[in-house]
Amino acid sequence: MRDHTSLEAWREARAVVSACLFLSRQYWKPWSTALWGQVSRSALSVQLNIAEGYAFGPGGRWRHHLAIAYASAVETLDILRTLREEGLVPDGATSEAELRCQRCQRLLRGLSRKANSGE
Repeated sequence: MRDHTSLEAWREARAVVSACLFLSRQYWKPWSTALWGQVSRSALSVQLNIAEGYAFGPGGRWRHHLAIAYASAVETLDILRTLREEGLVPDGATSEAELRCQRCQRLLRGLSRKANSGE
C-alpha cells in the first residue's frame, strides 16, 4: 500500500530534515540558537505538512497543506542560505541541503498543480 512516504517531495523533505539536524549538531552555537531552532522547525514543517495533507486525501485540505509545505520549504532554504552567508557553517556545508530543498519546492509546485487540476 502506498502512503505519503512514496512521494518524492516527502523523501526530499525528509532528507532536508536530516541534513538540518546534522548541521545543527555540528555547528550550533548558543548565540545562534534562534536560527538553528527555526531551520529545524521549518524543515520539519515541510515533511509533516506533506504527511498530514496526504492523510486527508484529495481536496481542499490536501491543497492547503501543500501550500504550507511549500511556504515552509521557501523559509527553510532562506535560513540555510543565511547560515551559510553569515559564516555559521563552513563553505559547502549546506550545499546538498539547499539543492534538496530546491528540488522539494519544485516537486511541491508540481503536486499543487496536479491537486488544483483535480488529477
